[in-house]
Amino acid sequence: MKTVQQTIPASELPKPLDQLTESEIERKACIGKVMTYTLRNLTNKFVDSGFQWLLPVALSQSTDPLWPDPGASIEKRIEVDIYGHQVRTTASMIIHKLIASSLVYPKLFILSPNIRIEKAERAQTGKHIYEFTQLDFEVQNATSKDIFALVEDALIGLVSGLKCDMKSELTALCRCDALQVPKKGFKIYDKEDLEAEYGANWEAELASAIKDPVWVTNIPREFYDFEDFGTGKWDNYDLFLPQFGEVLSGAKREWEYSKIFKKIERDGVRKENYSLLIKLAKEGKIKPSAGAGIGIERLVGWIAGVRHIAETQPFPRVPGRVHQL
Repeated sequence: MKTVQQTIPASELPKPLDQLTESEIERKACIGKVMTYTLRNLTNKFVDSGFQWLLPVALSQSTDPLWPDPGASIEKRIEVDIYGHQVRTTASMIIHKLIASSLVYPKLFILSPNIRIEKAERAQTGKHIYEFTQLDFEVQNATSKDIFALVEDALIGLVSGLKCDMKSELTALCRCDALQVPKKGFKIYDKEDLEAEYGANWEAELASAIKDPVWVTNIPREFYDFEDFGTGKWDNYDLFLPQFGEVLSGAKREWEYSKIFKKIERDGVRKENYSLLIKLAKEGKIKPSAGAGIGIERLVGWIAGVRHIAETQPFPRVPGRVHQL
């Protein structure tokens, strides 16, 4: 099977607020209400489940290396000097989560802004933006199955609530009938099996083939995801949605010093950017955990049936385009 990937013409990419027509403004308002409902529903779910809500970090010496994940496509990293130290804009709060969940907050979540300057050619895929927000969460001593259950319950509850409470907005977006409540126990695929079936383009093929959310496991990625050195298997996972593909990325985490250090060296990651994590792991202070980050714009984009996820943003962050606001 050969899938033609979505390519949105440049003339149809999301526009700034001041360039919207009256009908586009009405659509934008509907999407905004769906976004508000989604954020309220998910944050309530996590708070009610005993999670502590932390504030995000925008600048840090230590952030996600985004390497050697083959899915990363970053044109440049933003670094600035403050108080005589070089810091970077947050690509994700994974390192913060690992340390915070180990030392103080066993169950935590953050609405975390992420800045990843995507290559301009990704503008027309419909699923890439250069600023986005993740609902990042981490649970001490959790397993991957624990996270699967948590996320499936949250997503099922969210869609059920939307179809009950937001009928008029979903109808206006032509999604009231098309959006179906997922059934618990999402299908699970191994990345190696998907590559064997679809080839190197398995992510786009899978996103086009599925009708419901599915899990993909065993994805070689950054040093902090758990890898079994004996089998070569990774205890990690992505949640895929129809059309948009990966909406959540997570894993059981590495916590043992010897493995963390060995993987950082193996992958050519700069140790000085993760010296605190290495130190704490060496002292035995990093605890086993599992967690994930949910891309809010992709999630709401799927719910609302948008062509481009920047439609979910009041101020679109389309790769290659910079607007005044």
